[in-house]
Amino acid sequence: MTLLNDPRTRHRRLGVAAAAVGLLAALLTAGPAAATPDPGDGPAAREKVSRSDAAEARAAVASGEIPGQDEIVHSDNIQHLANIPKEAFTGLNSDLAFQGKYAFAGNYDGFRIFDISNPKAPRTVAQVLCPGSQNDVSVSGNLLFLSTDSSRSDNSCNSTTQPATEKSSWEGMKVFDISDKANPKYVAAVETACGSHTHSLVPDGKNVYIYVSSYSPSATFPDCQPPHDGISVIKVPRNAPEKAAVVNFPVLFPGEGPDGGGNPGGPTNPGVSKTTGCHDITVLPSKDLAAGACMGDGILFSIKDPEHPKVIDQVEDNVNFVFWHSATFNQKANKVVFTDELGGGGAATCNAAIGPNRGADGIYDIVGKGDKRKLVFRSYYKIPRHQADTENCVAHNGSLIPVKGKDLMVQAWYQGGVSVWDFTDSSAPKEIAYFERGPLSTDTLQVGGSWSAYYYNGYIYSNDIAKGFDVLKLDDRRTDPAKRVRLGELNVQTQPDYFD
Repeated sequence: MTLLNDPRTRHRRLGVAAAAVGLLAALLTAGPAAATPDPGDGPAAREKVSRSDAAEARAAVASGEIPGQDEIVHSDNIQHLANIPKEAFTGLNSDLAFQGKYAFAGNYDGFRIFDISNPKAPRTVAQVLCPGSQNDVSVSGNLLFLSTDSSRSDNSCNSTTQPATEKSSWEGMKVFDISDKANPKYVAAVETACGSHTHSLVPDGKNVYIYVSSYSPSATFPDCQPPHDGISVIKVPRNAPEKAAVVNFPVLFPGEGPDGGGNPGGPTNPGVSKTTGCHDITVLPSKDLAAGACMGDGILFSIKDPEHPKVIDQVEDNVNFVFWHSATFNQKANKVVFTDELGGGGAATCNAAIGPNRGADGIYDIVGKGDKRKLVFRSYYKIPRHQADTENCVAHNGSLIPVKGKDLMVQAWYQGGVSVWDFTDSSAPKEIAYFERGPLSTDTLQVGGSWSAYYYNGYIYSNDIAKGFDVLKLDDRRTDPAKRVRLGELNVQTQPDYFD
């Protein structure tokens, strides 16, 4: 099939039923704690959809408007090389990191290490059981870092769930020694306020700084008190990781009163998440810059002093953004792509009822110089293929595809699949390739699809929440120059200078 002529690239007429809109509204009004699919230690819930929506999904499959259940479809310029099922883990698959010939894949039950020296046949090297959502993962040298954002009985990998209202409960960062990839060793833990939903590394010579993003404080949580308008900064000595410790908690949204600063959310801005921390931060060390996706706000800040990041600009979109989720710089650092996680990643938002601007990427130009730089909105990007009302779908984690003179990106969209798109013209982004599976079900809304899709050393790697680890090969004259760029390590939230 071809990208331009395949009927599946048309804007489908699915998702106009009131029941689907009602389900989304319920998810959006559930509050900030429902901002991401976070089932704790249990399986993801399955949401019933109306009979009419289920019938419409089945009819769309039968007519060819959407792929069949679990059917794989893709543009002609993408090949599906391999899939490795979840095997021992039953939890949700989450983020990815890379080092040499290895890929590191997070899962709510722990993490896996793959040997990807042969991308057509990845091999499992280790599976480390260490429950704690989301288990966001990154690597630097011989160290692996793992986020824990569910309240646990202690900091061990044998911990059990325990209410956050109990002072003895633990959430935060775990550190492993991965010098022996087949036998990772747990070496340190650092508790952080409100846990660690995600984290970003800022390497600095003999030390690694970790920016820990977390949110949703409560007066009833001893270790997660409001307003919580900042991030935890951890310093990890490479040669003594057991000495890792929080060295600062910079307040990014200063303000008066118990609610602090940042977006107030509803009722001032109906339907928008109140800012009580950040969801994700992407750093660009070569430019001393970082971009924060912070619930109701997007921010640009300087990291010249990594222990004391300084906010340069702050923007809001109270019309189409509900929850600022993640950020990606282009290589020249004159653009940022922010994602909106409408419905918390657990809703069907890639349909006609939601439209092209909600649950999309927001593309911002960075204008000006130094601390006078500003974020200026240019356009939205959303995949052009409508999904069924039984498919959770929204903009999620992606990375640059390194081609000089172009701004190209691969991105996960949960059950919307994997999209490759061009935002060289920030006012007119366009898709150039895609890969997706049909719905997990045509009767219930089940959480699944690609959590992260990243380009690394010539291939696209995707961690599918339900289906496992996928390897894709992209063959296109527009992206082929990227195959010559080789990295020794990649943590996408610590963007490299690909051409230095």
